[in-house]
Amino acid sequence: MTIFNATTENIERATQCLKNGGLVAFPTETVYGLGADASNPDAVKHIFTAKNRPENHPLIVHLASFEQFDLWAQDIPESAFKLAEYFFPSPLALILKKRPEVSEVVTGGQKTIALRVPNHPVALELLRTFGGGIAAPSANRFCRISPTQAQHVADELGESVDMILDGGACQIGVESTILDLSGDNPTLLRFGQITRSELESVLKTEVFVPDSLSKITVKTAGMMAIHYAPTTPAVCCGNDLLPVFLLAWEDKKIGVLTCGSNIPFTPNRTVISLPVDSVIYAQNLYAKLRELDALKLDLILVEQPPKNEMWDAINDRLSKATSSVYD
Repeated sequence: MTIFNATTENIERATQCLKNGGLVAFPTETVYGLGADASNPDAVKHIFTAKNRPENHPLIVHLASFEQFDLWAQDIPESAFKLAEYFFPSPLALILKKRPEVSEVVTGGQKTIALRVPNHPVALELLRTFGGGIAAPSANRFCRISPTQAQHVADELGESVDMILDGGACQIGVESTILDLSGDNPTLLRFGQITRSELESVLKTEVFVPDSLSKITVKTAGMMAIHYAPTTPAVCCGNDLLPVFLLAWEDKKIGVLTCGSNIPFTPNRTVISLPVDSVIYAQNLYAKLRELDALKLDLILVEQPPKNEMWDAINDRLSKATSSVYD
């Protein structure tokens, strides 16, 4: 699979590919997306095939501006206008009631649709040139580690993608915040860089966070119990338990992803250190997990990051990428 630099000429080429029903991987500020013409159900079906994604899992539709939302959603609440004015373009997806003509192939059979305006120059130029909506989940196999570099897409999806636009490494590194505005109360369905308190500050009301996503009726991306996961078994544990696990598995080939701790290398141990900085950690998380996963280890051991709002998105991803979390 050839990777194309995101020049104006190649963005126009990608636009034509989308109009012809093809799949184009492109960068956003969060992760690389696998895009298809959201108004073409047959093209959208190719996304599910390429990712091996169940067809009842909704996709996020990316748009060039909030002004296009009413082409896809109806009964848009005032809260959406407030959030759009304050945040867009941004790593925030809003779930709204879909228009009747919008294909349920995009929405996973639901009467709601997730929409967002990405904050990345390549994504925005592609969307403006294309003119319509691009349905685009992360450009990886279903439930596996999301891609934050063009090469990640090529390595994982290969010839399943018609074209990959290279816009460099993603600046945020974890997926967008998802807020459901289709019901009576704003409900946070996926943590992202935009936090609950930031949303509440703009909306001047409480944002509900369900204690169990299995209890809610609206489903969206990233809600599987196992998601964003390496193929290598992975465990997340607190700093005090790291030595215990390392000693117990000293005869195994182990990769360690630390958060500020200084762990010595040994012949059977590969250590990657990330700082106690949520922005830098998020930017590097998926790339470093992929790096460890490629080593064909017996186990990946992840040191538990801090537990506060700035780390909510990271801890959410780790809770799904690892089989167990030990405090």
